[in-house]
Amino acid sequence: MIYYITGGERSGKSSYAQNLALSLADTPFYVATARHWDGDFEKRIQRHVAERDERWTSIEEEKYLGNLKLEGKTVVVDCVTLWLTNWYLDTKNNVEESLEKGKIELEKLFAQKANIIIISNEIGMGIHAQTEVGRKFTELQGWMNQFIAKRADKAIFMVSGLPMKLK
Repeated sequence: MIYYITGGERSGKSSYAQNLALSLADTPFYVATARHWDGDFEKRIQRHVAERDERWTSIEEEKYLGNLKLEGKTVVVDCVTLWLTNWYLDTKNNVEESLEKGKIELEKLFAQKANIIIISNEIGMGIHAQTEVGRKFTELQGWMNQFIAKRADKAIFMVSGLPMKLK
């Protein structure tokens, strides 16, 4: 089963996804996609780690989600935006290449018989990016979100901590 959780920054996506995972499994997995960019980001990562207790198994994977062996597991992938950023930067801001490689990884991940709860951001609903790089990333994120939403069995949009069922 694929669950897609999307919304704005600090909309309650991670909390919702973690509670969903715990309702599906006693010992869920958490796949963190973030790179350890700087001290401020490290604090953010540590805050997320502190939110999970001993029931969770954490895996860090910046790009190759399809290589993870998650058959029969319940897993939260947090988040598509940071994961896609890694592809975007490593391809020198090539939207087409990032989208293609990302889709390949997600197809491999989704092919596994697992409960996959995938978190993403709706970044195209905010302020219009001022730079070409930012505008291109917003398009990339939107296309990837559509790709995931089409494959998801259930989709939730989070607003102010409240879940809105999309499908």
